[in-house]
Amino acid sequence: MTELDQGAQALATKGEKAMKIGWIGIGRMGLPMVNRLLDANYSLSVWNRTREKTAPLAARGVTIVDTIADLRECDAVFTMLATGKDLVSVCFGDNGLAAKEAAKRPKIIVDCSTIGVQESRDIRAKLGETGVDYLAAPVSGNPKCVIAGKLSSVVSGSAEAFDEVKPIIEAYAVSGVAYVGEGELARICKVAHNVLLGVTIANLIEVTLMAQKAGVPRHAFLKFINNSVMGSVFTRYKSPALVNLDWTTTLTPALMLKDLDLGLESARKLAVPAPVTAAVREVFQAHIGASSVTPGAERFEQADFAALFETTARGAGLIPESENVQVPSGLEPPERDRA
Repeated sequence: MTELDQGAQALATKGEKAMKIGWIGIGRMGLPMVNRLLDANYSLSVWNRTREKTAPLAARGVTIVDTIADLRECDAVFTMLATGKDLVSVCFGDNGLAAKEAAKRPKIIVDCSTIGVQESRDIRAKLGETGVDYLAAPVSGNPKCVIAGKLSSVVSGSAEAFDEVKPIIEAYAVSGVAYVGEGELARICKVAHNVLLGVTIANLIEVTLMAQKAGVPRHAFLKFINNSVMGSVFTRYKSPALVNLDWTTTLTPALMLKDLDLGLESARKLAVPAPVTAAVREVFQAHIGASSVTPGAERFEQADFAALFETTARGAGLIPESENVQVPSGLEPPERDRA
């Protein structure tokens, strides 16, 4: 066992004794994040709308509860949900964590979802009226990032509440946790992050196609980029998709469009010019439109947002074809985890 593993287990043991932990939301991200907590020796109780999805966790000894209200006894409840409306329902709906009829509520709710700034502000105000501390804690990365230990998190809210749950967040956000202050500052950071995600993939696709049309194989061009000062975790883990046209979903085009709109809304409110974001927003709108009318392209509606490559390629007069070249993603498991 490495020194890092020993430290994580020590923190887990300390946290397990100090706090009862709940988790809501076992989707593409929630499941590997909870598995990270289990690997760090945390014990927790879980609720998910579709109970069948919790089967892998039940097999690992996780307590699967029947209702959200069963988690009110927890000290901290973590949520990973699709929309702000889902979070409102979980907190204030029938049997919600902080419903009016609740005799007891969690001390802290930590939301890892990507939702709007105003949505989050409204939820914070309402939870504050019930005495519940609320941390906005969105994450950066996809399920493969979680498994590879490349997930990071940004957090805002009460500094005291953050200190209480910091070791738990660090157990799944292994790449690092940044506390940025009070209120919704973490939401602003996440919106900015996802805007950068959309702008980066759009431009990466453009320059890759430019190189391809000049005669450079995509895998060779992306190897150059990934080994240069411009390479990043993101460009590396998207390279296999761009080379082999694997659009396994991490984020749909519709969700990317939503995030770009959130970015533009924030930029307008803060009086920050955002012409690049506005242009990329229209690129994704055109991609979604093309997906609805191009024969065979309707599959892109639920495919990964990087499938923008295919519509951009056609716009450049190229027929998208896989190069069938094995390309490292940078998310391969460490040697000690490989069979």
